[in-house]
Amino acid sequence: MAHKIFIDGEAGTTGLQIRDRLQLRDDIRLIQLDADRRKDPTARREAFAQADIGILCLPDEAAKEAVALTAGMDVRLIDASSAHRVDDRWVFGFAELSSDLRDQIAEARYVSNPGCYASGAIAILSPLVDAGLIYDDEALSINAVSGYTGGGKALIAEYEDEGAPAHFLYALNQHHKHIPEIMVQSGLTTRPIFSPAVGNFAQGMAVQIPLRLDDDRRIDSLHDALSDHYSGQNFVRVVTAEQIGSRIVPTDVNGTNVLRISVHGDEANGCATVVAVLDNLGKGASGAAVQNMNIMLDLDETAGLSAD
Repeated sequence: MAHKIFIDGEAGTTGLQIRDRLQLRDDIRLIQLDADRRKDPTARREAFAQADIGILCLPDEAAKEAVALTAGMDVRLIDASSAHRVDDRWVFGFAELSSDLRDQIAEARYVSNPGCYASGAIAILSPLVDAGLIYDDEALSINAVSGYTGGGKALIAEYEDEGAPAHFLYALNQHHKHIPEIMVQSGLTTRPIFSPAVGNFAQGMAVQIPLRLDDDRRIDSLHDALSDHYSGQNFVRVVTAEQIGSRIVPTDVNGTNVLRISVHGDEANGCATVVAVLDNLGKGASGAAVQNMNIMLDLDETAGLSAD
């Protein structure tokens, strides 16, 4: 019997990508509303009541309202907004961070989907903090660039109308909504300096964290700690700098649910950079939601997702 899924906010960028990943699967039946009923609370409540899982692809406040709509229902929820990512009543939906977390996702009523930039940063930081190769109170900087689809419909329209710049930095007031999530889920106690940017490409993302090397924190120890942590995972890959070459291309894993990590630098000058590359609409959003849904429904975790 097919599992019933309702995407609340299906017409948005993330919702459309989730729909595209699910609509051809014979183990999933999408519950869909006509365009004129998508914002009708009664229609949405009825859709949630029919669903096994509801996926919220909404602004933060609307996501909170959607949760309230489901009060008293058996439906389980995946929230793709940032509304619940540091709420301890919600399980953080990044299964690769620990086997315990995957088990918690499988049993959860509420799962919060990670943010795109946060996915890259946390994937790097959490294992290295756990391994003692990054101190939880260390002063860190995180630099990142994303494709413009991460900015939603207005920014997409600006780029598709060819009125946007080739590249721009933003959120330099250090209030980006992913910073609390990065800190909580990585175990950091000192706020990192986060400098995100948007480039003139639709999808793709690179997140980089520069580090000073010392006797313990070497390029090989960083690589080994990350490689050991993610050994056997379907979607998180740790590769060598030699495998990547001299250029990191943010669009390298587009169209997949892969998050690729590599360590670059020079022991002689004591400097390194750890880089995560992912599709901001794949492992950074819609792909991660489908992966979490698969885990929650006890299905093949890779169903409907590309690892190539």
